[in-house]
Amino acid sequence: MVTPVFQILDYQQAVDFYIDWLGFRIDWEEQSARGPLYMQVSRGGIVLHLTSHPEGSCAGAKAMAEINGLIAFHYLLTQKASAYPSPVLQKTYWSDKVMQVEVTDPFGNILVFAELCA
Repeated sequence: MVTPVFQILDYQQAVDFYIDWLGFRIDWEEQSARGPLYMQVSRGGIVLHLTSHPEGSCAGAKAMAEINGLIAFHYLLTQKASAYPSPVLQKTYWSDKVMQVEVTDPFGNILVFAELCA
């Protein structure tokens, strides 16, 4: 299993985006008294690590996650009231058989949800 690490700059913005909008859950958090935050979030089989440590990752990272039920997930995101742009469901440029939804978090990280369509 490969686990992407995304840099975050604000805890509440990360929770609003990943938990409240995308439907991930917080699996665990680790933070010393005045140290950087490191946490794991997951949704189904998708696992991400989020860190506020400046050397833990860099803003603008990109990861692709396979998901079952992409069309329903896309519909759910477009129906939620949020400050985030409504994502577009589209075929990938590299295959007519793969659909994707790309979202960008408040810190510039990009998460692409993709599904093979019959």
